[in-house]
Amino acid sequence: MIDFGIRKIAPLCEEFGVTITDEIEKKLNLYGNLLLSWNEKMNLTAIKEPQEILFKHFYDCILFFKNVDVPQNATVIDVGTGAGFPGMVLKIIRPDLEVTLLDSLNKRLVFLNAVIEELGLDGIKTVHSRAEDAGKNKLYRENFDIATARAVASMPVLMEYCLPLVKTGGLLVAMKGPKAEEELAESPNCFKVLGSAQPRIFTETLTGEEQRVFVVCKKISQTPSKYPRKPADISKQPL
Repeated sequence: MIDFGIRKIAPLCEEFGVTITDEIEKKLNLYGNLLLSWNEKMNLTAIKEPQEILFKHFYDCILFFKNVDVPQNATVIDVGTGAGFPGMVLKIIRPDLEVTLLDSLNKRLVFLNAVIEELGLDGIKTVHSRAEDAGKNKLYRENFDIATARAVASMPVLMEYCLPLVKTGGLLVAMKGPKAEEELAESPNCFKVLGSAQPRIFTETLTGEEQRVFVVCKKISQTPSKYPRKPADISKQPL
């Protein structure tokens, strides 16, 4: 069993009100070990060194709580969750959250279901679906307090995939790289079309010069029913 050194990030997390308990430390370590074990059979992550997993996966996702006020018992959907980042980490840190992990690749969900079982997590489920289909499905459309995604698509595309899933008054929290502002500048009206207020941007440092940018969009009105469009239309004619 690899020890990922979770205690190294505990003082950093305390600075913004997140306490790393023994139970959280245990679950993050188990999650990391499952990630590396399953990664030998399928492509889940290119980040394999324990120190890098600690900062570029775990701490990266925990920083979500520094930049977003997440209500008690909030419903969260992680779009294109991949190996479970950030949704699985959010659930480990805040067991009160109701988390949905959405991905179009079923084998990733098989892994995530194994993690859920091994960690004994309740109030978290996986959904096998493309984002554009979920956005049209009445089970998911405008049904979540928060939608989030990490490194899934450019901001205009991501907003069209995610904002239809968010309740009016809820948030889209996009975890992006340093080009987030450029992406927003390329399509300055897309958030208005989809029912969001002006996005707010927060920048954090992970390790060295590597940065994480959080783009937070508050939904202030319903998304028009024609969105999300088909993927071909989204890519050919981004908002």
